[in-house]
Amino acid sequence: MKLAATKVPVSTVWTSPDAPRDIDAPATAEHPDVAAWAKSMDTETRLGLHGRTLTQLLFAEPVLVRSERDGWSEILAPWQPSSEDELGYPGWVPSSHLGELPTAASDPVAITVPTASLLAEPGGQPVAELSFATVLASIEHADGHTRVATPDGGSGWLRDAVLRSVSEPSDTDERLRLGEQFLGLEYLWGGTSAYGLDCSGLVHAVSRVLGLRTPRDAHDQAADLPNIPLDEARPGDLYFFARDSKPIHHVGFVSPTGMLHASETGKLLENAPLTPDRRKTLTTAARF
Repeated sequence: MKLAATKVPVSTVWTSPDAPRDIDAPATAEHPDVAAWAKSMDTETRLGLHGRTLTQLLFAEPVLVRSERDGWSEILAPWQPSSEDELGYPGWVPSSHLGELPTAASDPVAITVPTASLLAEPGGQPVAELSFATVLASIEHADGHTRVATPDGGSGWLRDAVLRSVSEPSDTDERLRLGEQFLGLEYLWGGTSAYGLDCSGLVHAVSRVLGLRTPRDAHDQAADLPNIPLDEARPGDLYFFARDSKPIHHVGFVSPTGMLHASETGKLLENAPLTPDRRKTLTTAARF
């Protein structure tokens, strides 16, 4: 295996090189346009992603490449812990989306807003639009900006106002504030970016901004995090849901009004009271 890094803002991870459909071309292009791809899909088309997409990689995210075939790379994503493989979440991405790891630097920083422009120089022209939860190694600070290392030996600048150090302490209110930026965003199966999130993708992305190494999928999150009694859950904790002793299928942040969560395909990310069905399937709670 060899180490690589995602060199596009968002790379969708697929179950196989044959999984993408014609309508998915914007997501698999050499320079993917994930915003346009998400906008092009109606509910039925989004439902068709089940069994096709797995997760998403963000800019500069490291991967292990297991094999290559016909322009595709079989990868493991170590920043996304999974019970599928102890080395990281498995799947396939276009090889054109991968480059060399950024040079080593200190004090990783995370993007805290839905999207942020990577600049050629402080106050200069944008060279890419990066997603929420993108984590980059910082090199220097100047004029209200931070220079960050990028794949293939490059660098760029981000405004300090859109960043936080992942080593900063956080509180429960911050988790909810970060997640609430996406209220009204349409659910996307396998989504971990500002262009679409699924339930565990929301939890994973917020956790990454806060420097917490949290598994990618809901059932792994429930197994990994310390469980607490349901009646002790407080805002910022997690609720997990399952039916008839089946595996966990849903997760959301406990909120003062109920739950902040990405519900399901065809619905929007919401902060709302638990429905009767949700209450019936609520099985456990966990705390970071």
